Amino acid sequence: MRRRTLLGWGAAGVLAAGCSPPAAPGAVPVQWVGASHARGHRLRRSGALPPVAVERRAGALVLGAGVAGLAAARGLRQRGIEEVHVLELEDQPGGNSRGHQMAGMACPLGAHYLPLPGPQAREVSELLHEFGLLKQELGRTVADERHLCHSPQERVFFEGAWAEGLLPPVEPGSRTAQQLQAFAAAVAAVQREGAGRRGEPAFAQPAHRSAWGALQAELDAQTFAHWLGARGFDDAHLRWYLGYCCRDDYGATLDEVSAWAGLHYFASRHGFHAPGSEAEAREAVFTWPEGNAWLTQRLAAPLGDRLHGGRTVLQVTEGRHAVEVLAWDEAAQRLERWTAPQAVLALPLFIAARVVQNAPAALTQAAAQLQYAPWLVANVQIDAPLFDRPGAPPSWDNVVYGGRGLGYVDAMHQSLRPVPGATVLTAYHALPRSERAALLADDPSPWAARVLAELRQAHPDIDQRVQRIDLMRWGHAMAIPVPGLQRHAALQALRSARGRLRFAHADLAGCSVFEEACSAGAEAALA
Repeated sequence: MRRRTLLGWGAAGVLAAGCSPPAAPGAVPVQWVGASHARGHRLRRSGALPPVAVERRAGALVLGAGVAGLAAARGLRQRGIEEVHVLELEDQPGGNSRGHQMAGMACPLGAHYLPLPGPQAREVSELLHEFGLLKQELGRTVADERHLCHSPQERVFFEGAWAEGLLPPVEPGSRTAQQLQAFAAAVAAVQREGAGRRGEPAFAQPAHRSAWGALQAELDAQTFAHWLGARGFDDAHLRWYLGYCCRDDYGATLDEVSAWAGLHYFASRHGFHAPGSEAEAREAVFTWPEGNAWLTQRLAAPLGDRLHGGRTVLQVTEGRHAVEVLAWDEAAQRLERWTAPQAVLALPLFIAARVVQNAPAALTQAAAQLQYAPWLVANVQIDAPLFDRPGAPPSWDNVVYGGRGLGYVDAMHQSLRPVPGATVLTAYHALPRSERAALLADDPSPWAARVLAELRQAHPDIDQRVQRIDLMRWGHAMAIPVPGLQRHAALQALRSARGRLRFAHADLAGCSVFEEACSAGAEAALA
């Protein structure tokens, strides 16, 4: 979903990052980076295809090199299929976990952290052990602290000052404090009451390994906003925070996501702990300057020349004896035909429904159910530390209370350099679906202005410090877990489909998180 045309900064660019004079407002270089949407939109064109120019064969094909596709390729190779070939729309693998660079500094273009996996996320845990991020010591699983998010981890800008954590300061005994405690009790209650008879947790990641009963079905049938309102959770601070969490994980609002999804955010991980409670603690997460690209680059490396970037899949046909794929080579401008005994379709379902010939009814139905959130990711290069308001010190994750965006992360936070200096701030904006078409604009300046306006609330000198802004647009960044989507019959049918063509994508879970994509790819390879 993204490509990037990187500018070669070299040594001169690195020097400029630290020594250049402050940029004049309005004179900052701004550009779109990442994918040309023309590639994806090629699927919309009608008309006959040109003659096939190249014939290729593979032991197995994986279509899509996001997290699910790379996990599927890894699983196939582990089972002895060496001739696994992966076709990817973009020039580089990674899906929405790709990385970027500005002035020699790595930064993310999408997903930027991974929580420590729970017991149900077996494939993620295995992967992290393989990469040396987890290891066994004296019977315990221990994380490599060098890759865990360094302290201070997060802060919120509230009423002119920074406060630790992402909840605004709460007066003990206030109505806000009472509602936070009541919500924590409600989360604990659904965790307890929704557990399965055979010990399955009420909520887990991946979600299909959790229990499913009357409680979960009831939660999935209503919006999170409705569930909160019915229980009197109307405090403005609590509602803002829960809305922030839903936009952060799902790209959508309390009025859009299901109550199941809203509670799953907390109940499948660390629960919810009100400020000041004995259990309050920051969730441990892995993160890197380039975000989750650190993971996808290592997943992709063993594929070597069997990873084919710049291939737009146009048609997929499942035959009696093989799967046939027609793909457009973007660099050579020619049509390729690939044939393999089996293929894993690790594409978003709305794309899969377009390319699969004689698509099964379940695929058509699932694609019709899914809604996708557009995102804007802005990497803002600054030449020196920003003026900081009073309160909590600069953190990895920095959020403006009540802002349109989701805050920013500091790409150099993990460096532990003794003296702060030039860095890249990666700002995230989950956009309303009504703004998707506006992302196609050729001129990125209005979007850059929107990003700077958000940053300016907390850092009034941003206009003097900014050197460059690279914008990444995601038209369909993630599936939104709307009511009725979890355990939908069509999604279940695709997950358990049999035949030469298997489906693997986070869309099958109705929410775009690493754990879902990784397990879907691994399960497809095993099948």
